[in-house]
Amino acid sequence: MNTPQDPRKYAPATQRNREPILEVLLQVLPASGTILEIASGTGEHAIFFAPRLQPRKWLPSDPNPELRASITAWMAQFPSDNLYPPVELDASQPIWSVERDAILQDDPIAAIVNINMIHISPWSACLGLLAGAGRILPPGGILYLYGPYKQGGEHTAPSNAAFDESLRSQNPEWGVRNLEDVIAAAKQQNLQLHKTYQMPANNLSVVFRR
Repeated sequence: MNTPQDPRKYAPATQRNREPILEVLLQVLPASGTILEIASGTGEHAIFFAPRLQPRKWLPSDPNPELRASITAWMAQFPSDNLYPPVELDASQPIWSVERDAILQDDPIAAIVNINMIHISPWSACLGLLAGAGRILPPGGILYLYGPYKQGGEHTAPSNAAFDESLRSQNPEWGVRNLEDVIAAAKQQNLQLHKTYQMPANNLSVVFRR
């Protein structure tokens, strides 16, 4: 439980999915450059991935100030010299803060990683994420998405159907997305599907290349 003295937040799923995600990231990420993480949440993924993905740099971001405080607190406990402080970034905005940031001129963004966001946000956030990736990524740059998806309009497991229902009851704009819709929207931003990976708990890693 986080307190004013310790603003760290905890996401139990991080402990379960970080190793399988790392395995895929090591296969698909460019060998160098900055990896921008969109919607970093608690920061637990950032502190785990950064030291294991050197010499790449890792740049966490989140629109929520409480979550940025959590990321900063986790970084203080597990520092890594290739981990940038978190930046404020809302994926649904037409221009992202990092597009104006001189800090990244030496190590430009080579890939974008987004874990468990597009089903817990409006569709506009997914479209904004894809548009931002289309603007920022260099030719050959990678966009990595992780989470549950419907395929052909159908849920791939009863647990995903129940999760989708739970999400929509909290906010009708949320919900498990149809993979084909995401692929089609990505294509409009010059992002081609590179590969999908089956992941634990009926999730997918979906990798696009610009």
